[in-house]
Amino acid sequence: MKKTITNNRIDELDYIRGFALMGIILVNILSLLDIKIPEPNSVDANYQRFLYFFVEGRFYSIFSFLFGVGFYLFITRANAKGRNGYVLFLRRVVAMLAFGILHSLYHPGEALMVYAIVGFILLPFYKVNRHINLAISVILLIMFAILGIKIALTLPLILLGLTCGQYQVFENLKEKTKQLVLFTAFMFLLSGVGLYIQYLNTPDQPFQAMILYSEEGAVDQVSKFLQIGVTNGPIISAFYIGFLLLLLQSKMVQTILSPLKYYGRMAFTNYIGQTVFILLAGQLFHFTANLTYIQTLYVCIAIYALQMIFSVVWLRFFKMGPLEWIWRIITYWQAVPLRKNTT
Repeated sequence: MKKTITNNRIDELDYIRGFALMGIILVNILSLLDIKIPEPNSVDANYQRFLYFFVEGRFYSIFSFLFGVGFYLFITRANAKGRNGYVLFLRRVVAMLAFGILHSLYHPGEALMVYAIVGFILLPFYKVNRHINLAISVILLIMFAILGIKIALTLPLILLGLTCGQYQVFENLKEKTKQLVLFTAFMFLLSGVGLYIQYLNTPDQPFQAMILYSEEGAVDQVSKFLQIGVTNGPIISAFYIGFLLLLLQSKMVQTILSPLKYYGRMAFTNYIGQTVFILLAGQLFHFTANLTYIQTLYVCIAIYALQMIFSVVWLRFFKMGPLEWIWRIITYWQAVPLRKNTT
């Protein structure tokens, strides 16, 4: 299998990471601050529906997929430099697991531990034929999506990301515009069908943000609505990725969205930072169990602004984010320069 790959950073992946982070915080804040159930027929009720149609499960899927792409790129580039990519990757996921355990003390629903565990499981698949990996990932993705098991989707999504790395999907995107248009259009149609089915099962009343089972019709209705949302997740995520990649074909769009690229380049720091900012805001402003759904959006917008400004300024002087730097030291077991050479 051909494994020639550039060592240059793929900017499109950073844009997508930044985009994924923007969606993830919109849902995470709901559990971190224990937001109250909206009043029926209110702005908050409409925003809740928006989140569960277009955000919940969509951006987590993108983030999981990107971990798989990064998984492949990391090992391939390390091996190309004469290093043992497998050993380095194992150190990398052990460090991620440690960060995840610490993060879970404050954010029980965090993703890093899951990614680390799946990384251990999928490491042997790096050497498996890409066609076999594609078949396995798609079959498992369809199966778990139909069953509506969100956490189980992580494994096939990461494997699919690894497989896309094997196929070099994100290299030379300018030469793949036609295929990208067809892919995005197809995913748009599938997303429309899935959202329509989910719409037909929309609960009559606002709900607690979890899947429950009982003999009460209202609870069962919520469960079905949320499970359909899980099923739709990877499809809508694929449309989001395709559409963003098409937009990024334009230099003007790249310039306008450039803060998103820097936000994504520091994805590890910003992901942990989101939790820190949310919990600090909750303590300082007594937000816990006191915010409405729409007010969580305002908090998230403020965090976007702070983190994007920080990311742009930080990366002007430093090579990587602060947590990325610590992660890199643990991975390579040696000190690496953080500050850019300005001479």
